[in-house]
Amino acid sequence: MTQSVLDNLTLGYQPLWNQLRQLAGVQLFIGSGSASPVDASHLLSVLQETWPEQAPPLLLSIQTHQLLSDVITHADQNSPWVEVRGDTLSDPAMAQRVHAAHQRGLKMIWRGEPGERPNSTQASCFARNMVMLTAEEALSGLRASLIKHNGTAALSATPLKSPVVSGHIYEAVASRALVEHCLDDQGAWAAAGWPSEDVLHGYRHRLIQPDHRAVVKLIEATMADDSMESIEHTLAEEPVLVYRFLRYVNSAALGLPSGIDSLRHGLMVLGYSKLKAWLLEQLPHTSSDLNLRPIRVAMVMRARLMEHLLDAGAEDALRRDVYLCGLLSQIDLFLGEPLGMALQRLPLSPRIGAAILAESGPYLPFLQVAAALESPQLRHVGILCKAHQISGEEVNRALLRTLSTVQTNPARGRLFA
Repeated sequence: MTQSVLDNLTLGYQPLWNQLRQLAGVQLFIGSGSASPVDASHLLSVLQETWPEQAPPLLLSIQTHQLLSDVITHADQNSPWVEVRGDTLSDPAMAQRVHAAHQRGLKMIWRGEPGERPNSTQASCFARNMVMLTAEEALSGLRASLIKHNGTAALSATPLKSPVVSGHIYEAVASRALVEHCLDDQGAWAAAGWPSEDVLHGYRHRLIQPDHRAVVKLIEATMADDSMESIEHTLAEEPVLVYRFLRYVNSAALGLPSGIDSLRHGLMVLGYSKLKAWLLEQLPHTSSDLNLRPIRVAMVMRARLMEHLLDAGAEDALRRDVYLCGLLSQIDLFLGEPLGMALQRLPLSPRIGAAILAESGPYLPFLQVAAALESPQLRHVGILCKAHQISGEEVNRALLRTLSTVQTNPARGRLFA
């Protein structure tokens, strides 16, 4: 029964980012993958079994009315959070279900169209609101932020009030300045999605450096004589550092064997002492820009998902190769140069180049499906699964495993905060 539940669904996801630019939660888009009805009780059971307590909150954004109604009817205080669109509350039966679910302790998130807010009667049933600002509201928020940060608020007879309210979730925030206003100035609970394009636009004339926290964690790991496996795992979570490391271990000046195409091989050949020395050289040039972290984590999430999509019986070397394919598939965003030019500098396996640059080869299905899952547009996921003959259940299980294990741990703190 559990098997058929995930086989009859199509999933997608979107991270929710908090003020620290860490995962506040994960929005899971759920659509019907077939004409067969979905047992809501079994779906909730599967999600509760899959989602550990230490994982960030899971928010279900169910795209079919019947399944949403059934989930709200059966869910309780231990279930994942459930999104309820404001327009569905015009149905008295749905409004009654929502009220009953609230009485049972189910945490629900109200979500509306741009500019909409729940009325006072509706608001009492919801733990939080997911809000999309209108163009006028976004402009007002930016003006309020500008006045605050320029220190001109005291000069204004009537200080401009921001439309951004503390505790809400704000979605589709398109600018860096506005997301900073929401999270840092106004205390929004989270941003749904991230204005990656605008954040990266601010670096169009600057080189993006490796994350400071990641380099510190690696230096601490070498000082503590952590296992190479643990160090590899930490290194693999910093895309820019991965790219630079592979270039470093393949540089002629280092005199190492040529053609090192994996992190594990490079770490084993380099050794602890040379690795630590190289990391210390990187440290003064690292970046502490919090706004880059969601972009880095999203790249890691794609790579982990590709790794989980691979057949469970695959050998470790193949898993590392598939992971590297996912991680480097967007590395051009950080390097500021064409992807083909960047990848030509690395002695990668032909399978990685084929998937990323030529859209061919054995890794392509995993890359395409992983990228498609990063969206609420679920129809494309189903088309790709069918085209590549990948089981929908396998894809959904891989996605849930990935999302439930994503972590953004801080450094131990022995060096620098």
